[in-house]
Amino acid sequence: MIKQKENSKKIRPVRLIIPMLMIPSLLGVLALAKKPILASPSSIQFQWDPDPNFKRLRSFQTSNKRMERSSYYFFLRERARKTGILKLTIKVPHYFKAKIKPENLSLCQARIGGFKTRTKCVKNIPALFEVTENQNEIDVFPDQPIPVDKKTYAVLMKIRNPRKSGMFQFHGYAQSPGAMPMSSYMGTWPFEVE
Repeated sequence: MIKQKENSKKIRPVRLIIPMLMIPSLLGVLALAKKPILASPSSIQFQWDPDPNFKRLRSFQTSNKRMERSSYYFFLRERARKTGILKLTIKVPHYFKAKIKPENLSLCQARIGGFKTRTKCVKNIPALFEVTENQNEIDVFPDQPIPVDKKTYAVLMKIRNPRKSGMFQFHGYAQSPGAMPMSSYMGTWPFEVE
């Protein structure tokens, strides 16, 4: 008769605990992989000719898929606004082929979403919008100048994403109220369409 080792039949508790801990975490990762990731530009940005004056402004888009309806938020946070804003000009890239209509644009006081809250407009601000004929510039004229305070404001643009994918950089220029109103560079809002 062959003797078996006594250790071979005993189940070690450490060998049971490790798979019990790994299976739920693996299932959690697989569940997250099935959900679409929120559309937001990546934290790493590559530029051919880096400009020392480049300022990245906060932005958000609800969808980054081609030809889908999307809402683009151009945030004007307190640290981006050094003075009040009488007129805001947004330069649209020439290769951004989407139909921008003034009736689909709005200016609002916004709440930036996070892990538990959604990004949304809290209060609409009356403004006049002008879009150039070749769709490369948006002018925003608020009824009252946007003040320098701790609130976050946003220009909301509801459009259908372009047919071609790419990374698009919208440049913002603000004209301040005063004796000599001058437009100055505020920063750049990056958006990405896959």
